[in-house]
Amino acid sequence: MILVTGGTGFVGGHIVRQLRIEGRPVRCLVRNVDKAGGLANLGVELVEGDVADAECLRRATEGCEVVVHLVAIRQGQQEEFDRVMTGGTVDLVAAAQVAGVQRFVLMSALGTGEENKDLVPYYRAKWEMEQTVTASGLQHVIFRPSFIFERDGGILPTFARLVRLAPVTPVIGAGTKRIQPIWAGDMAAYFAAAIDHPDAANRTFELGGPDVVTWNEFWEHLRRAVGVRRRPTIHVPVGLMRVNALVTERLPGDIPLTQDLLTMLERVDNVVTNDDAVRTFGLPLVPLDEQLRRAA
Repeated sequence: MILVTGGTGFVGGHIVRQLRIEGRPVRCLVRNVDKAGGLANLGVELVEGDVADAECLRRATEGCEVVVHLVAIRQGQQEEFDRVMTGGTVDLVAAAQVAGVQRFVLMSALGTGEENKDLVPYYRAKWEMEQTVTASGLQHVIFRPSFIFERDGGILPTFARLVRLAPVTPVIGAGTKRIQPIWAGDMAAYFAAAIDHPDAANRTFELGGPDVVTWNEFWEHLRRAVGVRRRPTIHVPVGLMRVNALVTERLPGDIPLTQDLLTMLERVDNVVTNDDAVRTFGLPLVPLDEQLRRAA
């Protein structure tokens, strides 16, 4: 049995579907079983609970051979990152140890590392999650994915609508930082393969697509895919975007633009530093232009 945390999310949904396509038994920890009908329809066993509740985690891990840990938050106060991400991972690892889990697969994020752990709370929490898993004694696999693109979720549909409808293409800052987006289906295939791949044990892999582009180049590729090549580009100063984020991040709900996100976009190239994942798993990757065509 494979326990997946975060299975109701955008990323989690793709990973759970891939596991079920392969015929693997899956159990998902969900906060509300009444809102997880999509998972139930896939034949997933549901356990109601919260990743911040140690007792729920003990129940969820019973009888599981593998844990796939995806839960994370992108915004909030430091204590919320500590409770959900850092503390939740400590408790989940402890429960996995008691349950005799054979492999623990963790989703981290590209850019996570000792050099960036003090940049924003998100990176610190991801770094602490990684440290907890690597020190646990559990056989583990850690993935650090880049931006994850899909036609039906994530940030790419928003980008495509912006290109189609806005009179100009706004680019934050100089647009020279680089990204390496990966298609959600590809990422899910890597996670599924990591469940039992012998050469992946106790390793950390960076995950990105086959193409590296600057943000300026990305918007050019997206305009071509959507068919609106003549829209002008405007570079919006980061300082101006920070003023906007000061307002929007105080609004309820999941806000796409925050101060922390701007800091990450401004300071970090979101690209892999090696090809270890491709060489280890040997799985194909969808090129960027095909990703954009599918979402156009």
